[in-house]
Parts: sequence; C-alpha cells; structure tokens
Amino acid sequence: MKTSPAFNRRGVGSYLLNHVIDVADQRGYQQLKLETGSLAYFEPARKLYTKFDFVYCGPFGGYREDPHNVFMLLDI
Repeated sequence: MKTSPAFNRRGVGSYLLNHVIDVADQRGYQQLKLETGSLAYFEPARKLYTKFDFVYCGPFGGYREDPHNVFMLLDI
C-alpha cells in the first residue's frame, strides 16, 4: 500500500489494512501474506504491518529470496 503524502500518518493505511484483514476473516481465510521492500523507504510499511501482528517469513508463491524483498504473514 502507498498513501498519498498528504494523508501520511493520518490513519489511512491502518484503516485500509484493517478492512483487508476483516474481509479476509469474513471469507474464512486462515492467513494473509505480503511482500514489501527491505530498504529504509519501506520502513513505515513494515512498522504498520508489525503493528497489525504480521511476522516475518520466507518467500512464498513464485518469490525467491532477495535482499530487496521482505516477506510477512498474518495468521487470522
């Protein structure tokens, strides 16, 4: 997710992520997985995901281990 700079730190990302988690739960999903960047630019995103209890994990799907990627998951 990327929030417009005009709306940074105003809860938009949290609102959207909470909605995604709620919908996944309603649909009976057991887990959410995501990929984001490892650079400092992506630190706010990683902090948001950890705030919502996402944990770091290995690559999934077609991804491969890469120093520029970070993988996270949330058990629902």
